[in-house]
Amino acid sequence: MKSLNKVKASGFTLVEMVMVIIILGVLVLGVSSFVILGTRIFVESTSVDQVLSQSRFAMERMTREVRNAVPNSLRVTESPTTFQCIEFVPIQGSASYLDIPIAPAASALTGTVMTASQGINTNQRMLVYPLQPAHIYSATPTAAESRMLDIASFTADADPRSGTITFDGLVRFSEASPRSRYFMVANAVSYCFFANGDIRRYDSYNMFNDLQPSPDDMGGDDDSALMAENVVINNTTGWPIFYTPGTLANNAVVQLTPQFSVNGQEFQYQHQVQVVNVP
Repeated sequence: MKSLNKVKASGFTLVEMVMVIIILGVLVLGVSSFVILGTRIFVESTSVDQVLSQSRFAMERMTREVRNAVPNSLRVTESPTTFQCIEFVPIQGSASYLDIPIAPAASALTGTVMTASQGINTNQRMLVYPLQPAHIYSATPTAAESRMLDIASFTADADPRSGTITFDGLVRFSEASPRSRYFMVANAVSYCFFANGDIRRYDSYNMFNDLQPSPDDMGGDDDSALMAENVVINNTTGWPIFYTPGTLANNAVVQLTPQFSVNGQEFQYQHQVQVVNVP
């Protein structure tokens, strides 16, 4: 007698399919939420890192340039609600002079100086003993007597550590430096903090202004370099630059306290820069 084997059909019921769909939906939602959260964290951390890098670069460069400024060349101006700028003249070269025409001595066409380690560029100007910003920004380099004078040429001696400077005519400097020191200078530089959050650097403008120029007078945004963004101007503490002029006993001090904000996070720098008062 033969036995018959019954074969059962295999498959999914409707209830099982619905349960699988629900479970897969929950898993997809969980995974997508995790991916979205991770992406958001990455984007925010990248934004924070970018602002940190920009701010560090701007503060480091500004600190180095201010530290290398000509003594008594710093001055600060601001608009109550729009901007604050610090202006200074960077030292392009510096050394001691040996014999140059200085009042009340007679004017002369040449002078003997020690060669600056950076060399002497005839496109620059020679500056001796500036005691206040007006001695720089109100100077007349083409005059017969000034603290800052144009030079026509420089000829090194047989010993390259010294040489002869030839001026554009018969000239003399207004006052002698107690340390027989001279500076080679070119253009002024300005750093400006704006209420819109920008930090900009200006260097291509006429430096001979009795009054410190505003950003518009220096050419505006088109003639400046954007150094950093996201600066927050604190209504309580005010603008981030505070300048204490130097005296015969103390160096000049520039305090920089800019505050930056990005993605709800805020951080503030506390920098103090000394400008050695050795004119």
